[in-house]
Amino acid sequence: MSAFKEKYGPWAVIAGASEGLGAAFTRALAQRGLNVIPVARRSDLLEILSNEVRQEYGVQVKPLVLDLASSDVLEQISKETDDLEVGLMVYNVGLSLIGTFLHRTIEDHETILNTNCRTQLLFTHHYGLKMKERGKGGIIILSSLAGFQGTAMVAHYAATKAYNRVLAEGLWDELKPYGVDVLSACAGATATPNYLNSEPKKLNPMAPPVMSAQSVVEESLKALGKKPIHITGFWNRIASFFMHRLFSRKGAVSTFSKSTREMYEEDYG
Repeated sequence: MSAFKEKYGPWAVIAGASEGLGAAFTRALAQRGLNVIPVARRSDLLEILSNEVRQEYGVQVKPLVLDLASSDVLEQISKETDDLEVGLMVYNVGLSLIGTFLHRTIEDHETILNTNCRTQLLFTHHYGLKMKERGKGGIIILSSLAGFQGTAMVAHYAATKAYNRVLAEGLWDELKPYGVDVLSACAGATATPNYLNSEPKKLNPMAPPVMSAQSVVEESLKALGKKPIHITGFWNRIASFFMHRLFSRKGAVSTFSKSTREMYEEDYG
């Protein structure tokens, strides 16, 4: 715990922190002694989370209510955090509007792009510069198994997750000589409120089990500093291995798309 705090403290920014994986990251980092800056749009959930973390872990908590798709998001977060020593940045944001690509408006797609990619780029560059100057720090970018191939019904979301993964992999090598660790954490189905609220139909019996948010977070934090990418969940790793070693690209796209259609197409087509 002390080594983790020395390497990645004293402050951590967690984008997309109101619930689910973001809230789990906030709690796990506070448990490790880091002061936390949870960032999200929903002030009610942020306030509840912040009060619970302060009481349970005794760390400083500075919640920031921000729309991560806004054009001035970098100016807003810079104003609130540039006087703090941020040693870890977690970008846990993955806006996914389920449905066929043309079923969604171009405004929907621009929001997905801004939230999942543009703001992640801005935050990574901003805090990466500061960590490079300090000679230590860490960046965790949440990707997804969907980012390994195109997938119907979530085509644009999958594309943004591929961007997240590939950028993190390149930065892992670029920033390693400066003492900055970068990790792309690739999660499969996770029992977050957003996932559960999408009301997916029963998964294929051969599909990997749905993971808890806490399990995804703990695996990700343990992998930080050890490798550029980590697929969370043993069965997710097994499924990914066989899918991308034994299937053709066409077969992987068709298989993932078939599964997603079976879960969602009736309601979101």
